[in-house]
Amino acid sequence: GEKVELEKQLRSNLPASCLQILDHVRRHGRIRMNEAVQITGVNRNTLKLHFRLLVDEGHLALHGQGRGAWYGLA
Repeated sequence: GEKVELEKQLRSNLPASCLQILDHVRRHGRIRMNEAVQITGVNRNTLKLHFRLLVDEGHLALHGQGRGAWYGLA
């Protein structure tokens, strides 16, 4: 269940901002870049790397492109 998921995340060495992003997506179903900036306080360039990591590791999927882009659970 959820506890296992959480432990799996904590074991993986994701930056704290990645965990904040995943938490937001779990609660709201999606996240956009500007929301991620507000939530984490991390700059866009760093967040781009974090989103790429989350997508590569199979946590998130990118939907749309450009300004309309958003991320949801993979």
